[in-house]
Amino acid sequence: MLIDYSCGLHEKAVVADAAISGKAALFALMGARAEASYGVDADAVTAALQQRENLGSTGFGNGIAIPHARLAQITDPVGLFVRLEKPVEYASIDERPVDLVFGLLSPVADGARHLKVLAGISRTLRDEGNLARLRGASNADAIYALLAGRYEFDAA
Repeated sequence: MLIDYSCGLHEKAVVADAAISGKAALFALMGARAEASYGVDADAVTAALQQRENLGSTGFGNGIAIPHARLAQITDPVGLFVRLEKPVEYASIDERPVDLVFGLLSPVADGARHLKVLAGISRTLRDEGNLARLRGASNADAIYALLAGRYEFDAA
């Protein structure tokens, strides 16, 4: 794998061109995908993501957000990825709307590992070439292939 962000990513946890209206709908979609992919309660995921977002925006600029939460229901970090059909307002640091979202769910007791995985995801998503590939991918399968390291992707 060319990218090592040290979290599991199930194929069903990748969504391309989701038509949503805002953060609440995004977190609900992520909750539903987490339930389908990892067997965790969708409502618990949605609530945990919203609770973390209430502490401060997880939008870090350039159309990217990394919402994250800790859950008692999981034992290892897992990822969710959503490419939006149209960018949504997200209160990002650069005030730009978000169109690429990589969600991270970690076990409650994960301290250092949670931060390490977040840092790896952030490094990967700061690279302009990676963003272009994700935005230009034809569908969810192609996005998954990029994120799973099946195609060349820079980890900067």
